[in-house]
Amino acid sequence: MTDVNVGKVASGQALPSFKPTGNEAAAGFEDMMKEAMGKLSQVQQDAESAVKELASGGDPTKAIIAMEKADMSFQMMVEVRNKLISAYQEVMRMQV
Repeated sequence: MTDVNVGKVASGQALPSFKPTGNEAAAGFEDMMKEAMGKLSQVQQDAESAVKELASGGDPTKAIIAMEKADMSFQMMVEVRNKLISAYQEVMRMQV
């Protein structure tokens, strides 16, 4: 995606237009989903390491917070998946 300089907006100059083609839009969405899955995996690994530290006498507060972050992240990804499935089903019901 192109970067937009805020100074150009204030001075009234025309902004560059960006219209993604089907491949660029799909690649952008794919990259976004891969990044989100990577972050989810990292949060889960952090929670796992916090629990291992707790087992060896670590801070229970840190482990609880890490587990809650992992749980919330996982719930968010499940909801995103549900919305994607719902949108897909809606598109499939459309009559052409």
